[in-house]
Amino acid sequence: MSLPTFIAEELADAAVGHQVTLSGAEGRHAVTVKRIQAGEQVMLADGAGRFVTVTVTATEGKDTLHAHVDEVGEHPQPEPRVVVVQAIPKSERAELAVDLATQAGADEIIAWQAERCVAKWDAKKAPKALAKWQQAARAAAKQSRRARIPQVRGPLTTAELASELRSHNEAHAYVLHEDATTSIRDAELTGTVYLIVGPEGGIGASELAQLEATGARAVTLGPEVYRTASAAMVGLSAIGVLTSRW
Repeated sequence: MSLPTFIAEELADAAVGHQVTLSGAEGRHAVTVKRIQAGEQVMLADGAGRFVTVTVTATEGKDTLHAHVDEVGEHPQPEPRVVVVQAIPKSERAELAVDLATQAGADEIIAWQAERCVAKWDAKKAPKALAKWQQAARAAAKQSRRARIPQVRGPLTTAELASELRSHNEAHAYVLHEDATTSIRDAELTGTVYLIVGPEGGIGASELAQLEATGARAVTLGPEVYRTASAAMVGLSAIGVLTSRW
């Protein structure tokens, strides 16, 4: 069974036999919420791939945990690296989309202000909304026992997204589209892959053409039409089966 996981950014100097302390918000989560006790094993991860397995030696107050390091390791960067470009869903589906994509293994998530997005992130709203996405990714990484937390950034307009795709012309970009005639199983899944998920209303023809002009290709995930919040998770699952990620 996998171990409860908590984020501890400073693990660079951790070594087998060392003592480590987890405190603050993560320590409170371990001690007060999860009620971790002395003698139990947990995993601490720095969010960038490095992790340690530890045995808890003592807890202190409501937010401090002391432990002995049993194992040190690093989860390698998966191949291919998958960047999810997520059109901003409305209300509660926004954080759900990030949660599901993180659980499925997204390496990076970009918020995309697509033309048909109902939700609009203006300059005032964007920092707070992006912080919520980042927190959702952090929580989902812990829940799914990931040692890597995906970077979350944006929002990008379609023009900005197209510019990024042109500047990363060695990457492969795929737009999930219900009318595509190419299946994701026929996609080139090496290096860096951009998985582009449109809004609930779908991607407009001119917007799709703008992305295709950069070299992006429209692909389908099968006969079903997925909600924008779940499409990235399904796409990542397909890529997992088709490559060495799984």
